[in-house]
Amino acid sequence: MFIRHARAALPGLAIALASFSGSTAHEIVGNRFFPATLGIDDPGVNDELALPTVDSFNTGDVPPVRQRDISGEFSKRITEDFAISFGTTYTFLGPIDPTAPGANGFQNLDTTFKYRAYKNAEHEFVLSVGLSVEWGGTGSSTVGAEPFNHYVPNIYFGKGLGDLPDTLSWIRPVAITGQVGYSIPETRFATVVGLDPDTGAQTFDTEFHPYVLNWGGSIQYSMPYLKSAVVDLGLPDFVNHLIPLVEANLQTPVANTLTSGRLTTGTVNPGVIWVGNYFQVGIEALIPINRQSGSNVGVIAQLHYYLDDIDPHGIGRPLFGGPVQPASPFPR
Repeated sequence: MFIRHARAALPGLAIALASFSGSTAHEIVGNRFFPATLGIDDPGVNDELALPTVDSFNTGDVPPVRQRDISGEFSKRITEDFAISFGTTYTFLGPIDPTAPGANGFQNLDTTFKYRAYKNAEHEFVLSVGLSVEWGGTGSSTVGAEPFNHYVPNIYFGKGLGDLPDTLSWIRPVAITGQVGYSIPETRFATVVGLDPDTGAQTFDTEFHPYVLNWGGSIQYSMPYLKSAVVDLGLPDFVNHLIPLVEANLQTPVANTLTSGRLTTGTVNPGVIWVGNYFQVGIEALIPINRQSGSNVGVIAQLHYYLDDIDPHGIGRPLFGGPVQPASPFPR
């Protein structure tokens, strides 16, 4: 599920937060299991439910605001290679200054259409394309939900290193995933009406809505892969279910940036995922890359269900076609 760290607005505060998306899928390619990552969306196409995803962090505003989000997302395969997901986020904004007002409400509804375009089991490589739509006006303006749509074409990829030679066997559990998207606002600008503090006269300003490059990736080391495909070290079973990883989730305004600037913002997220046959649990730190991205280290955690493994003949079955290969990293 792609988490939504919204552009929020409180009375008297100018809050401009980056937009993130949370993971919605896990994927098996050959011997490689790609888990659902928390910061970026991975290349998988599956029936899944991410509920809840929770995060807490200080925004990059001056003064900063404490933002807490609770998110949920449901992904449903239409065919084996095509899925549609629906997600939303409820945001709590609590000013660190107790004298300032707070706010809470839903962010805009997000819908993602994803198609798995290429899959190579021998080289543990998968490529998907998709389109995400943020439906303007479906959320609350008090937490920054905008009244216009955003359209984001995306490319997703995953590559495991299991095809390396025997001399590099200890690196084989490593996998790399990435996502690149281009956020296109439905409207290029808006007129903002205000009051001159000195004269009380009405003012009119133009706010340009930037086109934003959303980009990020993850580096993972799969302990399940190490045990099953490289060497069994006799480690505790709990350790053999872990996937340590580091994610980066970044946004760069690239066009129509007269009022927004072109500063890249985002976070680097070290963490770990525990994967089972039917669900996974993940937790990561949210480390801002600069002051405009946040004022302190935050945290994000997620409980994620594999519906295609829980009920492969029912809710986890594609609408068209029969049950497909379970996406579990462990044999049953």
